[in-house]
Amino acid sequence: PGTLMVLALLSPWGSAGGSCPPRCVCASNILSCSQAALSLVPSPLPRFTAVLDLSHNNVSRLRADWAPGRLAHLHALLLSHNGLSFVSTEAFAHVPHLRHLDLSSNRLRALEENLFSDLAELEVLLLYNNEISAVDRTAFDNLGRLRKLYLGQNRIARFPLELLRDGSRLPQLALLDLSANRLRSLPVGELQALPAWLRDRLYLHDNPLACDCPLFQLVARGRRRRLSAVMDFQEELRCSLPAVPAPVGILALAGRQPLNCSEAREAVLEAHLGDAVTLGCDTRLRGVRSRHWVTPGGERVAEEGGNGSAALLANGSLQLRALRPEDAGTYACWVAGPLLNETLYVELVVHNFTLHGPHDTLNTAYTTLVGCILSVVLVLIYLYLTPCRCCCCRGADKPPAPRDDSINSSVLSATPNHATGVPGEPCRSRSASATSPGQNGRFKVGGTPQPPPRHGPKAQRKVSDPDSVSSVFSDTPIVV
Repeated sequence: PGTLMVLALLSPWGSAGGSCPPRCVCASNILSCSQAALSLVPSPLPRFTAVLDLSHNNVSRLRADWAPGRLAHLHALLLSHNGLSFVSTEAFAHVPHLRHLDLSSNRLRALEENLFSDLAELEVLLLYNNEISAVDRTAFDNLGRLRKLYLGQNRIARFPLELLRDGSRLPQLALLDLSANRLRSLPVGELQALPAWLRDRLYLHDNPLACDCPLFQLVARGRRRRLSAVMDFQEELRCSLPAVPAPVGILALAGRQPLNCSEAREAVLEAHLGDAVTLGCDTRLRGVRSRHWVTPGGERVAEEGGNGSAALLANGSLQLRALRPEDAGTYACWVAGPLLNETLYVELVVHNFTLHGPHDTLNTAYTTLVGCILSVVLVLIYLYLTPCRCCCCRGADKPPAPRDDSINSSVLSATPNHATGVPGEPCRSRSASATSPGQNGRFKVGGTPQPPPRHGPKAQRKVSDPDSVSSVFSDTPIVV
């Protein structure tokens, strides 16, 4: 009995933390009530619950009082397959630290105003396989950490992509699934204005889209970049043509009547704050009937001259003056020809500094580099060109110095080619003075005096010992 009491006190499911609800399985801080035929959320819920699985039940309404107390540790709530048709706008007030919310495979029809605004830490939101047809503009307000939003298999005819354009509503969103909905047209200009990391993970397959060239170019661009949203669902990316009963593949529109679409071309241009740049629209089409530009913000520039910082030139190029950080993004030049239409994309990268600003950073780096080079030169001079510490040179007939003195003098001695010593010059031993040009004087460890110098072509040659201590340093010129 004493052991059981100790285990009960150590377990989170003791009397102080609460008991495991009926028909549920509890392990550590995980509470699983899946497939328990529940019509209401069990109450009370233990306050330390971190993962709550209520999937595959009959909880059709999630009211504001489903969690009477604050569940500060709950980070995952699973409510899929419940026939859920109503969620109160205050349903998540007691779970502020929720990071994963699964509401998939239910009967939700609309996302109401400020529905998820209490979930400031939410990262993954699953809403696929519902009956959602209306999405309020404020439904995703305050979701600053949301990374993945799944809205596939619903009835959405229009999703407010303008909420994502400037990146202020959902700044970290990296995946948006709108597949298998009722989208008939796509605002390609708004899609091009989306951040690159979101634009490349936008799933749009299985929608009854109307065929046009901008749609083809959008999908063809994804195929060229090998994006999974296009490569994995090429068969499901279809659209409808007038007078054609069955949908056709979007990628099959290249050169097909009556659209005759061609793939868009892309270019990348880099500039700096305050610069003036010109984006060229070098189309391959002849007999161009009209052309216009679309900015990353979705604004159309079609009149020559223009206003503000963007101006359309007579040759069809777009001139941007006094670049700002918000001018960065993808610009599209739409060209209409007699037979084909063409789109050219220009990715403008605006670096957040000017080329004409202060050069303090450059000057500091240059000064540091020069200082390092001078330090290396001084060290080399000290190692190889330091004079001997003797007052006068030895005479020609003086016997060689002892072994230790010869070693010390030959290791750090200079090697000018003079037969005899000159006062004021570095001191050299006989073995050093007899050395041939370009070779360091070497002292044989045995200490045996060298024979007197001979005359003739071989007079300057001298047998050197590879094991000599003086061979550590060389007189080879050093290039810095």
